[in-house]
Amino acid sequence: MSPRTSCKIGWTVFFYTFIGLASGSGPIHRALRLMREYPLIDGHNDLALQLRILHNNRLNQIDLHNISNVATDINRLKEGHIGTQVFSAYVMCTAQEKDAVRLTMEQIDVIHRMCSEYPELELVTSAQGLRNCTKIACLISIEGGHSIDSSLAALRMFYRLGVRSMSLTHTCNTPWAESSSRIYEFYLRKNNSLTHFGKEVVSEMNRLGMIIDLSHTSWDTAENVLEVSTAPVIFSHSSAFEVCQHLRNVPDWLLGMLKENHGIIMVNMHSGFVACGNKGNISIVADHFDHIRKVAGAESIGIGGDYDGASIFPNGLEDVSKYPALIQELLQRNWTEAEVAGVLRLNFLRVFEEVEEVRDSLKRMRPNEAEIPLSEANNPCRLILKRPKLNPVTNRAFSPSASGSLNILVLILVMVFHESSQALMCCGL
Repeated sequence: MSPRTSCKIGWTVFFYTFIGLASGSGPIHRALRLMREYPLIDGHNDLALQLRILHNNRLNQIDLHNISNVATDINRLKEGHIGTQVFSAYVMCTAQEKDAVRLTMEQIDVIHRMCSEYPELELVTSAQGLRNCTKIACLISIEGGHSIDSSLAALRMFYRLGVRSMSLTHTCNTPWAESSSRIYEFYLRKNNSLTHFGKEVVSEMNRLGMIIDLSHTSWDTAENVLEVSTAPVIFSHSSAFEVCQHLRNVPDWLLGMLKENHGIIMVNMHSGFVACGNKGNISIVADHFDHIRKVAGAESIGIGGDYDGASIFPNGLEDVSKYPALIQELLQRNWTEAEVAGVLRLNFLRVFEEVEEVRDSLKRMRPNEAEIPLSEANNPCRLILKRPKLNPVTNRAFSPSASGSLNILVLILVMVFHESSQALMCCGL
């Protein structure tokens, strides 16, 4: 190629690029236009966890518009054209069998506070609320069924507090559902991925209108839930197993079941799940979207970034402000604007509306009063409701915190008295 020809081609490329930019028809301009029309619903964000870790939930000490050491704040949510953020009320699995319910309440409290104290945010609890909201809508999810301590009453109370989604497990099994992880040894069992009580949890979530989230569950648990749920479900932050073979991702056969269920998988941005441990880039993330579209259709896809829960993200997707670059990539891969609008917003809205339709169809059904058998919960901190044991010395109930040491003290005194009595008898006294 001659220098003159090369120069001519270069000017041609520059001219059409300039015309595209000037007219607003280039990929990034199309992406921004679509995101203004269909603000993103992001299915999973762990900012509340970071507020506890970094600031002990003391909102008075920070400004949510600009927070250091995190991937999410109000300014970056705006820049990322996020119209709805699903905030996770997450507590670690080490709280199971301890104070998971209390800790979850505290996380719900901090989400309520940040979404009421800042005028840019608004707590929303319905699909219609999402449609009507002119601010950044906040939805609350619970990440991990250990947060309800195997109690349907606790599940209902969380719903009354505004929780509209719950993942059945996190990185630990519950007594009634199985995790994809083996980090913890809670409730390890074989061939029991969703127990009878687990099915009651699914049924009650359907009745309440709470979205069932299968991210973090084992494949067997996900399969069982898809077989018994009468409402669509979501994977709030998972990706395609065929692209990255991580157990947190979803295999093709489950994607097929998800399509039949009318549910969605909200693609995760974490490098560990999209690039299998490598740093990765926007292109590898888009590969997950392409694969899922091929298997389950574009109507089965959403976005669940997992920002502030995971630590490493692909180049170009380092925080919540970077979403327009991903949408630009999809458009450059010949995704239609209708498909992208579904990914951004409409697919999740459809699922939420169908979940509410199932709720409405079950409105005559009374609250589920099933209780998990104590033999299954197997929880040393689970109280058996009966009259307390009395201290034989004070004739008062043992203090739960002091009863162990007090029992030992009483036993020692009894033994000392017994030994002294024996010695006196031996001496003829």
